[in-house]
Amino acid sequence: MVLDPIIERRNKDSVMGLGEHLEELRARLAWALVGLLPILIVSFVYGWTLVRWMLKPALDALAKQGLQEGLQVTSALESFSAYFYVVVLATLVVGGPWVVFQIWKFVAPGLYSKERRFAYVLAPMSLVLAVLGVGVMYFGMLPTALSFLVAFGSEQMRVTAPRGPVPQGVVLPVLPVLEADPEGPTAGQMWLNGPLRQMRIALPVAVPGAAAAAVVGEPTIEVFAVAVTKPSSLDVHLKLDQYVDLFVNMTLVFAVAFQLPVVMLLLGWSGLVTAGMLRKYRKHALAGSVIVGAVISPTGDPMSLLILQVPLYLLFEFGLLLMWALPASRIAGKRDEGDDDDTPPKAGPAAGGPGPMGGPGAEPLAGPVVTIERGGADPRSVPRGLGAPPREDEGGKASGPMV
Repeated sequence: MVLDPIIERRNKDSVMGLGEHLEELRARLAWALVGLLPILIVSFVYGWTLVRWMLKPALDALAKQGLQEGLQVTSALESFSAYFYVVVLATLVVGGPWVVFQIWKFVAPGLYSKERRFAYVLAPMSLVLAVLGVGVMYFGMLPTALSFLVAFGSEQMRVTAPRGPVPQGVVLPVLPVLEADPEGPTAGQMWLNGPLRQMRIALPVAVPGAAAAAVVGEPTIEVFAVAVTKPSSLDVHLKLDQYVDLFVNMTLVFAVAFQLPVVMLLLGWSGLVTAGMLRKYRKHALAGSVIVGAVISPTGDPMSLLILQVPLYLLFEFGLLLMWALPASRIAGKRDEGDDDDTPPKAGPAAGGPGPMGGPGAEPLAGPVVTIERGGADPRSVPRGLGAPPREDEGGKASGPMV
């Protein structure tokens, strides 16, 4: 690799050098992108199915108030932009676990086994809580909020027309109300589709260009529809791009808000708070859940507040239970064989290193090595701090401080 001659590994006990870490990071990012590619293709194929799934709460809220079931598109690019936006978000959401797994494969080798145990607990818990938050938003909060918002204006501004006798000689037409469109309608036939609340008309359609020469016999018949809605001074219509933005923002808010037990567990593991300390603030947590619900809720009506407040407080109690049941000591467990401590071993006799006198378990002496020979030694060759140089006695043996 190009960086190998430049980056020199100083720590001989490390597994990988800086250049090897960069190479591994590049490989993990490549695998993450490759894994997202098939998910992106599938999202493009089923993109409109995802859009219809997102629009269902809005369409149900409009139908409940007797309004036209549909969203407005006010620009040529709005539908395509919303479709592409939903496809990209679906790719990131579905492929998110794969990307996190690649990041984990890069980070995990540098962690101790007891540190990896914390991640094994937090990652599945965070995923389950995020899915639970999105479920509460989609099946509870969003339909309730939309029903309130749609009905707020349309019901208050309902128009009631005066009634009177039918003039003499006037015959009111009667259209059949059907549960489904008839098979093979002829041109000019009209009926009411009850489930769709639409008046539908069968009309002939001219085939343009060269295709008209291929048409033999009766003309092509297509069915056109006119929405039948309750009369109101306010014509409620939802825009596609605004609704998609609302849906995505509420999804993110609920997914993050439901991470409260994870945050409490992290604070407990770090020692900043304890379960006993937080139990004293249950009333404050209840008031806080009401405030957070009022801020997050798009409407502020009592039903929406209740739908959000109750889960938030239950998550607080669940966090207290987790802090009691999963303390840091239980997650870390006993140190596995082969695991190193967080601090490097100290040099000394117990570590088997050099000792203070040069023997087993001693520290190496600073300064030049001094060799004492018979006949005396030069005092200047003795390292500082080791005392006076040895001296010879009459028998030629060295005496005095030993080096």
